[in-house]
Amino acid sequence: MSEPLEGKTVAITAERRADELATMLERRGANIVHAAAIHVLPLIDDSELESATESIIEHPPKIVVISTGIGFRGWLDAAEEWGIRDNFVAALRRSRIIARGPKARGAIRGAGLRDEWSPATEASQEVADHLAAEGVSSVDIAVQLHGVITEWEPTIHLGDALTELGAHVRPVPVYRWIRPVDQTPLIGLLTQIIERRVDAVTFTSAPAVASLLSTAKDNGLLDAFLDALAGPVAAICVGPVTSAPLDALGVPTSMPSRARLGALAKFVTEQLG
Repeated sequence: MSEPLEGKTVAITAERRADELATMLERRGANIVHAAAIHVLPLIDDSELESATESIIEHPPKIVVISTGIGFRGWLDAAEEWGIRDNFVAALRRSRIIARGPKARGAIRGAGLRDEWSPATEASQEVADHLAAEGVSSVDIAVQLHGVITEWEPTIHLGDALTELGAHVRPVPVYRWIRPVDQTPLIGLLTQIIERRVDAVTFTSAPAVASLLSTAKDNGLLDAFLDALAGPVAAICVGPVTSAPLDALGVPTSMPSRARLGALAKFVTEQLG
């Protein structure tokens, strides 16, 4: 009996957990091509992060917004390295914690903490709207920043939005996304997509989408790339925040009902099988 994805080729753009996604798809018979579209640059040695963490310990803010699961886990790891993790977690217990989506919530609860609210999506705008509705003028809020906003990501800068609402915002940079220094694998992946040698391309973060769009634009391949995604190559995203840069360009996208890696693999199988 043949596997459901036998004869199908799926492109993976993730850096983190790419092997896990590839294994799930290969078990279903897919051929995999992989090139990480982004590289996560941790800031564990960054003095700015250490200073911000010590400030939270000494003066816990009223509200802490955790933007990403990977960022919060990295923050905890950094605090562990500095010998202040227990004090940091204790300080967070004195604050109201807002999670910007299910992955952030999972990391918060994995640390033995509880979030009081999380939006249905991972949209920063929903977080801003929620806090605006309750009123945050003069409220002390720490915001874990997530990566870098690019021209392709139609999202707000949460720290700036809360500042405009009158909040006293403490921005906390935990990591940032960068495009791979060696663009060769990414250009190779783009070529395979443009030449319709893959059946689908998967995305697990909006920065990965933005990086691929930027590389395509820099190399004069943007129109051809978008044409391929509008036709035979399916753009499959883990969730609506990830798909937002493509949605803004009018590219058809699809996604599972739950923003989880296992759900994504199952959805790819359903779409292509």
